[in-house]
Amino acid sequence: MVFGATGYIGGRLVPELVRAGHRVRAVVRNPAKLDEVPWRDRVEIVTADVRDPGRVAAALEGQEAVYYLVHALHERDFVRLDREGARAVAAGAAAAAVRRIVYLGGITPEGERLSAHLESRAEVGRILLGSGVPTIVLRAAIILGSGSASFEMLRYLTERLPVMVTPRWVRNRVQPIAVRDVLHYLVRAVDLPAHISRGFDIGGPDVLTYLEMMRRYAVVTGLPHRVMLPVPVLTPWLSAQWVNLVTPVPRTIAVPLIESLVHEVVCHEHDIAAHIGEPEGGLTHYEHAIELALARVRNADVPTRWSDATAPGAPSDPLPTDPRWAGGSLYQDVRERHTAADPVTLWRVIESIGGESGWYSFPLAWSVRGWIDRLAGGVGLRRGRRDPRRLHVGEALDWWRVEDLRRPTLLRLRAEMRLPGRAWLELSVTPGPDHGSTYRQRAIFEPRGLTGHLYWKSITPFHDIIFGGMARNITGAAEQRQADPR
Repeated sequence: MVFGATGYIGGRLVPELVRAGHRVRAVVRNPAKLDEVPWRDRVEIVTADVRDPGRVAAALEGQEAVYYLVHALHERDFVRLDREGARAVAAGAAAAAVRRIVYLGGITPEGERLSAHLESRAEVGRILLGSGVPTIVLRAAIILGSGSASFEMLRYLTERLPVMVTPRWVRNRVQPIAVRDVLHYLVRAVDLPAHISRGFDIGGPDVLTYLEMMRRYAVVTGLPHRVMLPVPVLTPWLSAQWVNLVTPVPRTIAVPLIESLVHEVVCHEHDIAAHIGEPEGGLTHYEHAIELALARVRNADVPTRWSDATAPGAPSDPLPTDPRWAGGSLYQDVRERHTAADPVTLWRVIESIGGESGWYSFPLAWSVRGWIDRLAGGVGLRRGRRDPRRLHVGEALDWWRVEDLRRPTLLRLRAEMRLPGRAWLELSVTPGPDHGSTYRQRAIFEPRGLTGHLYWKSITPFHDIIFGGMARNITGAAEQRQADPR
């Protein structure tokens, strides 16, 4: 049984348990959140809230092992809520004669007054260990994976701020761990012998300061050197407000996370190695973990193509259950229009776009942008297109390159103009009612550094003219072509 199956770790753990041959019962408060996950039909879904002891007890009937991956960090009174949930699950597991509990908590420094976040994680671990059910508490520091709140905070701060005023806590040591390594330990912890009931620290092979993590992130992603200006007066609370302002990580999550960073979170022991072997190839180093975590953004959230750094379906792949601010900075402009033109006619207009046909929207703006790009040393619009009617994957199309072509439903173009980031334009067709069709247009931009974010925001006021006009004119051209095929 997995409590927290819609969460960041739970959403990755469930398919791993299924692949390992386990029968899985996913406990969620809102089953609708699992409607889009690919493994939905391979598990049993039960609706329950961990703060409802009666529902928890009913859900635990007949279960052998329990994963507890719930926390209420986003809620104001998360300490009390987490305590109540842990007590309900501990009591229910004991009554149901469950043979194993596995819990993922946080590393806690010894002999220090802990932040509310770390103390709550430690308290939940103590409650579960005291249940009488053999329990494994895995304690991790920062988890490196797209969608992890800690990682996304690191990501946004480094990308958006070329110069940072940094508090003293950025020099505290941290031992991050890749999400795929966390999942390795979680999956195997359930099979440990019953006499093992204790906590284990888990961490990656690198011990870094938060400052080093940001600088190495910049190197991995090709950003210029980040300038750090240390000041002694910036408190964790003020830092959290700054994080809330600069990043989309919600304040309710940013505040407790920043407060926890005043501590050094480094593994005190590595006893887990004597009971669970390391992943094949060893634990993931920091730089490689960054590359894996950024797979989604490097591929512009394209579900059919993933980076070579990670295979499809790997545990580190982002899932639909990630928080809406996860997966890094990715801006999109999405337009949909229904048209009376049939799908074949609409597709012919789409595949003939660019070159002499133009881009169906504000020709002067496209021309000016092309000349600006050319003056800056870019390709501009001078390349045109090879064939006026048909495209092929990999060929140039004005300042774009055809990245994906699924005739007659999808055309994806990757921008090769000079930009402070990377951009894609995706045009797709789906059949509609009454022999008509639906046109969907998606402009995607992955910014690089602060300049990239400013660039997107500066052109946003023109989106209705450029992208809105494009959608209207493409569907209008299809309707005109259908009415007069000549």
